[in-house]
Amino acid sequence: MNCRTVREEQGTTSLPAAAAAGCATPTPRDRTAAFFELQERRHELLKLDAQTEERRQVLETLQLRKEELDKKYKDVEEFHSSYDMFLKDEETDRVAEKAERERKEGLQKEVEIKRLKEEYAGLTERKQELQRRVQSHGVYQDFMERVVKMTTFPDVQQPAAHLESLLHFRGKLRQRESEAQEQADQQRRALQKLEDQRHLLQLHKNNQLSQLYKKMEKMCSEALTWERKWNHIQETAAMKTLLLGKIKIVTLNLYEMIDDEVKGEEGVDVNDTETQLDKVRMFIQDNEDIVKQQGTPSRAKLSLMCNKGQKRKEQRGDKTRKQ
Repeated sequence: MNCRTVREEQGTTSLPAAAAAGCATPTPRDRTAAFFELQERRHELLKLDAQTEERRQVLETLQLRKEELDKKYKDVEEFHSSYDMFLKDEETDRVAEKAERERKEGLQKEVEIKRLKEEYAGLTERKQELQRRVQSHGVYQDFMERVVKMTTFPDVQQPAAHLESLLHFRGKLRQRESEAQEQADQQRRALQKLEDQRHLLQLHKNNQLSQLYKKMEKMCSEALTWERKWNHIQETAAMKTLLLGKIKIVTLNLYEMIDDEVKGEEGVDVNDTETQLDKVRMFIQDNEDIVKQQGTPSRAKLSLMCNKGQKRKEQRGDKTRKQ
């Protein structure tokens, strides 16, 4: 039940009461006043209803806000709890890390302690060894004291110092000998290196000389080949020169044979073989028909022509000698 229903019931109950109270003498004025009062009451009820609805909405909004805040509060609590767990985990990790670090440091210290114990044991053993050696060398002390008594040294320290100086000089001499031996070895190695280089150079030069010999033999062979070719060329040239001389002589003889037959032409130089051949060719062409008609010339005619040519040749030779 809300406020509106309560007020409506109150209004409905108050109206009969007022009516009952005024039943005796109801007047129009009273009725009008009661009606206006009823309207006011209804208007107030409407306002109250509007306010109630507004308050209800505000209440619902506040309720929703409260629920949201509760949810946020729970989230914050969960976050805080998770953060606390995280801090606890981190603290646990730090503690575990510290414990692990301390454990490693403890192991390292144990290893260091073990090493120091071993080193101490070694040093103790070394000390004992030195003590044993000192005790064993006590015999030499007695021996040195007896030697001092037999020598001019006043005490044991001087022969010991003298012996140390002798050992020092012996060490220096051995060092010098070692250095000299090292230098000799270096010189020997350098000499061997030079010998190897000389041997390699000699092999290289021998190879070059062999190649040059082969090249010279090849060039000599080529020279012999070219010499044979040159001799052949010279022989061929001589043969051709001889043949050319024969051709010139034969041409000159032919020209001298026909020289008397050619009329009205000047003489041709003896060395002008080409012109002589041209003259002979022209003579043969001019007399070709006659040769065809009469056939081969008789031997007498040929001998006569040869004799005439020989006589003219001799006459020209006499003229040349006289000049």
